[in-house]
Amino acid sequence: MPEAPDNGVTTTDYALTDKNKKALEFIEDVTSRPDQVQQQILTEILTQNATVEYLHRHGLSGHTDRETFKKLVPVVTYEDLHNDITRIANGDKSAILSSHPISEFLTSSGTSGGERKLMPTIDAELGRRSLLYSLLMPVMNQFVPGLDKGKGMYFLFIKSEAKTPGGLLARPVLTSYYKSTHFKERPYDPYTNYTSPNETILCPDSYQSMYSQMLCGLYLNKEVLRVGAVFASGFIRAIRFLEKHWSLLSRDIRTGSLNPVVTDPSVRESVMKMLKPDPNLADFIELECSKKSWQGIITRLWPNTKYVDVIVTGSMAQYIPTLDYYSNGLPLVCTMYASSECYFGVNLNPLCSPSEVAYTIIPTMAYFEFLLVHRTANGATIESEKGNSQLVDLADVKLGQEYELVVTTYAGLYRYRVGDILKVVGFKNKAPQFSFICRKNVALSIDSDKTDEVELHKAVENAVNHLVPFSATLTEYTSYADTTTIPGHYVIFWEVNENGSTPIPAWVFEDCCLTIEESLNSVYRQGRASDKSIGALEIKVVENGTFDKLMDFAISLGASINQYKTPRCVKYKPIVELLNAKVVSSYFSPKCPKWFPGHKQWTG
Repeated sequence: MPEAPDNGVTTTDYALTDKNKKALEFIEDVTSRPDQVQQQILTEILTQNATVEYLHRHGLSGHTDRETFKKLVPVVTYEDLHNDITRIANGDKSAILSSHPISEFLTSSGTSGGERKLMPTIDAELGRRSLLYSLLMPVMNQFVPGLDKGKGMYFLFIKSEAKTPGGLLARPVLTSYYKSTHFKERPYDPYTNYTSPNETILCPDSYQSMYSQMLCGLYLNKEVLRVGAVFASGFIRAIRFLEKHWSLLSRDIRTGSLNPVVTDPSVRESVMKMLKPDPNLADFIELECSKKSWQGIITRLWPNTKYVDVIVTGSMAQYIPTLDYYSNGLPLVCTMYASSECYFGVNLNPLCSPSEVAYTIIPTMAYFEFLLVHRTANGATIESEKGNSQLVDLADVKLGQEYELVVTTYAGLYRYRVGDILKVVGFKNKAPQFSFICRKNVALSIDSDKTDEVELHKAVENAVNHLVPFSATLTEYTSYADTTTIPGHYVIFWEVNENGSTPIPAWVFEDCCLTIEESLNSVYRQGRASDKSIGALEIKVVENGTFDKLMDFAISLGASINQYKTPRCVKYKPIVELLNAKVVSSYFSPKCPKWFPGHKQWTG
């Protein structure tokens, strides 16, 4: 993820070196005394918000010490805050959660009741997020010097936003940042020198945005030293876009003109400022892109690229083989760990392998607590028997243990369960370093979507109603996220018992696909209908008896026959291969599910 600059203008090597030195000294300082910093942060948060309704409701009465806070304020989930957040969304401007005015809501990729969660934020949080961004390149510069001598080719996009009934904007955290003056009016900084003009990033039409950003990246190919996107899936979509459109893009470079498909006036103006005819470059692009193999296409087209900057932890790890193929094994760099609720930490060893990524939580970002969890063999999480009273502080976590992250933020979240499961894998001075294990309860994910087993089961139940007129029943099902297609898509394996004499027509299964999609959360439906980051859902009907064979296979690997339950999501390659070998027919959703910006209760 690209860095956000601070307010200082960096124009000389000396100034850049000094800026880097100060950033590294800051990291050294706060990681040497994390508990002291954390106590100070909690006191600041509770002092700033001493008068808010939520803390008074729980009897805090102005106390700012850690012991009273932990004794009186409960550990909560989003559902516990839903009523307060709804009041704010509907226009209640009283100090419910924060003494500072809520400036907007950041929409989480996690959902509640099928809709994106709304995370309150305040203006000052932009400065805190920018601070974390400003640490990234000084860290990176220790491992890959000279990045200030070229450009970064990052594919960055805004997403749709909505207004709550009370008039507050609700939008993803990165859309909020790209539209802020922190990004749009950033002073010159060699570390934030991108191939994409701001206007191409801020274009609301995703096709025009992608086309113009790819064109600029190709035109400036020799200057590119690093490439990336936020998520691995987004970067791979950009490469697939190039596969489909390279002939149009090379024609634009050959003639020094911009394809009329790009109609946004500000985008056209910004691109045409730099674009001049370059027949030699066009020949080079056509030569490379017309070759049968696209292995190493990144290093072929952008020969000075040092690394690929994308998130490849968690569910994004499934894209690592594809990235390795396209990049010729360039380092895959995960620089930071952040969410809509809060920005958390940085990777201090960015050139490590993806399986060894560890994030050092920066103690000034929020107040952090950790709930001890244990995971079962199938990945389910079990909380510590001692419960919420035994949350531990940042400085007290134990090496090798897994925890659920709990945050208290300046913007009005108090002891909020983020839902991320982290493992302590080391320390930077006295500050722990965590590997991201998983998002709690997530079964399927392609992009920023997160679908859990309960939601999937309800969606399948809704779809099965289409089988009733044919006297057919669903014997068993499971699912997996297929990322061999670009974009990736959900696959549901169905074993169907056809009791009736009438064969089930293909359109019925297609309707089942669409019903499942219509039943899934708004993040999934936006990915399908608006962002085009998720492909059509597929139902694969398997032979009768397939799930018995699946059980036999699991038992042969050591599963207990008495405790065996059909997994609702599978990732293990041999199991996916077993299921695919038994497929008798497959069907895709015939169209995109319905999706509208904003929550359904706002749109009526």
